[in-house]
Amino acid sequence: MLKKNDRELYEAIELEKKRQLEHLELIASENYVSDDVLEAAGSILTNKYAEGYPSKRYYGGCEYIDMVENLAKTRLKKLFKVKYVNVQPHSGSQANMAAYRSILKNGDCVMGLALDHGGHLTHGHALSFSGQDYHFVSYHLNDEGYIDYDEVAMLAQKYLPKLIVTGASAYPRAIDFKRFREIADSINAYLMVDMAHIAGLVACGLHQSPIPYADIVTSTTHKTLRGPRGGIILTNNEEIAKKIDKNLFPGIQGGPLMHIIGAKAVCFKEALDPSFTIYQQQVIKNAQALANKLVELGYKLVSGGTDNHLILVDVKSSVGLTGKSAELILDTVNITCNKNTIPNDSEKPMITSGIRLGTPALTTRGMKEKEMQEVAILLDKALRNPNNDQIKEEVKKEVIALTKKFPLFAN
Repeated sequence: MLKKNDRELYEAIELEKKRQLEHLELIASENYVSDDVLEAAGSILTNKYAEGYPSKRYYGGCEYIDMVENLAKTRLKKLFKVKYVNVQPHSGSQANMAAYRSILKNGDCVMGLALDHGGHLTHGHALSFSGQDYHFVSYHLNDEGYIDYDEVAMLAQKYLPKLIVTGASAYPRAIDFKRFREIADSINAYLMVDMAHIAGLVACGLHQSPIPYADIVTSTTHKTLRGPRGGIILTNNEEIAKKIDKNLFPGIQGGPLMHIIGAKAVCFKEALDPSFTIYQQQVIKNAQALANKLVELGYKLVSGGTDNHLILVDVKSSVGLTGKSAELILDTVNITCNKNTIPNDSEKPMITSGIRLGTPALTTRGMKEKEMQEVAILLDKALRNPNNDQIKEEVKKEVIALTKKFPLFAN
């Protein structure tokens, strides 16, 4: 028993459990896994070294481990209707690294969405391996807050990148993968889609699937897919699939985390159940309800609303706060979100003018549109009264009362 044998760690875990129970989790990239995913992630599968792939391991004793990984692969193929998958990436960043290495050489030109316009560090930022190993050209959002496809086409013709990357970490609108494919074809470039944020929506047909259009698709499993923390890579191209396998192992990773692959298998099974589609539909309804109420309360949203699971709020022009200040204020009243850059942000990346809000976690708790309106009101009350401790304490009490109506964890 951890409680008896390692009191310090046990207490830290219990404090985190209490935080998760009593906070409204609005970080768009976070979710709550099922008890079954937790059971697999904490299983004896962690004891087994399994370098290599099913039937091609470097160690003996992998016959049952092969069953686990093959189960995950079969379910993932069915979920996204794709021919080849790799379930071993430890993270989305490592999935992206393996994907890049499979079709690029160091110094090759690549296009990706600018970080401050909703992209991801691994889509070309200078601090990331992606920006260090390859020559990235950034495309942007237009004045309405949507991807500027005309700019993408223009930049593609100008720079002739070998690869165009799309997908985002803070983009509230649907992405037209078909249009990206057409642009990539016009210059004979590869197309890669990082669908980490929207994978759950794609799995349920609530967002256009990138599979028919992209040469490679990468994702995490812990956001809208509601699985353990990890990455996946998908493709319909057999030659690229072979390169991906070699570039992941032994290229950038050692032995796979078999307990996490087991947990991924569980989450893929859960995502294949019809109830998962109902959940994802509610995620979108909740995001739109939250967005609409915030607009009603006077907040400016990037693009004016959302098509998916997240919202980007310009708090600086709405209530005169930086994103960092807003994040800290909300944390004091048990509302968890993250500061986030907005297009053409005047603040530094560690300060920002915006916050990013997402509904996957609160939807998992069972909250619906009514609760999203309540959340918007509580959020607004805290942000408009940053120096009023009495009001903030009242908000905190209301937040805790709301969380108690929607409990988490079986034990």
